[in-house]
Amino acid sequence: MKYPNQILCLLFFLCSTIVFAQKEISNQVVDFFKDEPIESASVYIKSTAIGTVTNADGKFALRIPKENVSDTLVVSSIGYSTEKIPLDQYDDSEPIYLVEAVASLDEVVLEAEVRPTTGNDIVLKAIEELPLTMPDSSYIQKGFLRHKERNKKEFKWLIESAISVYDSSYAVPAKKHLKVNVDQMRKSYDLRDIDSLFTYASYINQNSTVRTNPKNLKRSQVKTALLEKSIKWNDNRVNGLQNIFQGKLNMFRNVDGKKAIFGEDILKNHQFKLDTILVDNERKLYKIEITKGEEHVGLDTKGIYNEGFEAKGWLYIYYDNFAIKKVEYELIAASEQQKSRSKRLFDTQTNHKLIITYKEYKDKMYPNYIYYETPKLVNVGYKAKNKQDEQFAEQFNKEERYYYTIQEILFSDIVLNHDKIEAELQKKWDMDIFSPKVYNKEFWETYNVLLESEDEEKMIQDLSKRASLFKE
Repeated sequence: MKYPNQILCLLFFLCSTIVFAQKEISNQVVDFFKDEPIESASVYIKSTAIGTVTNADGKFALRIPKENVSDTLVVSSIGYSTEKIPLDQYDDSEPIYLVEAVASLDEVVLEAEVRPTTGNDIVLKAIEELPLTMPDSSYIQKGFLRHKERNKKEFKWLIESAISVYDSSYAVPAKKHLKVNVDQMRKSYDLRDIDSLFTYASYINQNSTVRTNPKNLKRSQVKTALLEKSIKWNDNRVNGLQNIFQGKLNMFRNVDGKKAIFGEDILKNHQFKLDTILVDNERKLYKIEITKGEEHVGLDTKGIYNEGFEAKGWLYIYYDNFAIKKVEYELIAASEQQKSRSKRLFDTQTNHKLIITYKEYKDKMYPNYIYYETPKLVNVGYKAKNKQDEQFAEQFNKEERYYYTIQEILFSDIVLNHDKIEAELQKKWDMDIFSPKVYNKEFWETYNVLLESEDEEKMIQDLSKRASLFKE
């Protein structure tokens, strides 16, 4: 069949539009000398907020809008050189290699300007500079959330969502001026056993005048609907997004909050030691160790004993303007009460593990990647019927009973236009990540997500298969 030239031109234009509407690239970032993958390397389009991070295998995938296909790809990681690759010259036939780069501490110390020289003073200076380095006007960030829950054997729960985070600025309280919305949901598999009597007892004790001891409860006495309600209540108080964004763990955004982790008492329950000077994206960076202080750290969580910890981890602070680049923060059980509780209920002394990486955009630091891990109180597993079973039961329960959750968030877009922000705010916002939503295939075809590691992908595929069988 023959077509008129006008129709052929139109068909060519439509095909070209589809092909060039978006470009997707993928590759692996590797240490040049060690020939090992580099995890959590930043991969982004220069002068934009579009980007991602590498997974445990050093791999990434990035969707690039058509207006940016001729821009420059930037690949960087703390302590390494930076690679800048024009996208029209991008070649995925070889890995992207980075070379270790460390600045000289002696060279820095000999500079003439008066600067803080101890870890404590550097951190205090960075906190003092937060009004200048953090966002000072309203914005919305678009991101991808992956929520995983597992015991020591297997994945039990997976949620993947697209989220929006609105913040009016660093200068105002987060609880009133920061909110989160779940825009879309991609996956939601839940294979947890509905027999969490510990959670049910906590729910009753927190929401009524009646006191209940879980040891006196039997599963047959509790309606399934009420168990499900108590489990959702526990999900939200432990793993709700408000804990990450509006609570104390958002330590720099909420530094002025009541009893803030890095508030007025920061040096009472933390000490900071300057370790070395690194390089990040061609800028010098302080690497500072976080150690315990004289007093314990607490999170003051309603309904949960979240006190009696000591902190450890690392802070990475830019040398030139004292902006926070990254925090790696763990809370370890330290008081006798917390040590006993953590061992008995969680089988671990590490109760909170948090990583926040910030990205500089238009001279301000915005959250780029968040990783939060915490154990979770449940009551499942094999229960011994006689003394002969006790040894087996102890081992089985360690495999089945002790749960932990991981929440990862990757931000890939920042909205600063006030008209667009106002339009978004007119919608109904809901931060409940646990309520399933209708799957929108077209939305996810153009949305940037975190790439799973090969091991995670296998476990998630297994979870999805078992979830299908479970529903059937």
